[in-house]
Amino acid sequence: MRTVGIMLFACSLAGGAATVQARELREGDKYMCSWGAGTAARAQELKLSGVSLYAARQKIQTIKFNKSWMRMMAMGITEQTYDSRSRLKPEAIRQTFYQDCLRYKVARK
Repeated sequence: MRTVGIMLFACSLAGGAATVQARELREGDKYMCSWGAGTAARAQELKLSGVSLYAARQKIQTIKFNKSWMRMMAMGITEQTYDSRSRLKPEAIRQTFYQDCLRYKVARK
């Protein structure tokens, strides 16, 4: 009985720690995940509509980005999206990317 109590206490501490970690995400991390998710969704849209990777890259080159890291990140996300065999709808890609990105950011802390 004592070990069951200790196990329950340990599990509750672990659950509390996960909750605290989730709160520690900075706004910049959430913004980056949201932006990346939108980029992946747009790339999936282009891919499903038959636009070539070359044309998608050209479109990215014409976009004015707010931060210096965004252009290369957009290129990478677009290339990975085109390399994927996925035929999911863009909204599903957006949600999956966002959730996985947040999970990654929490795990890194």
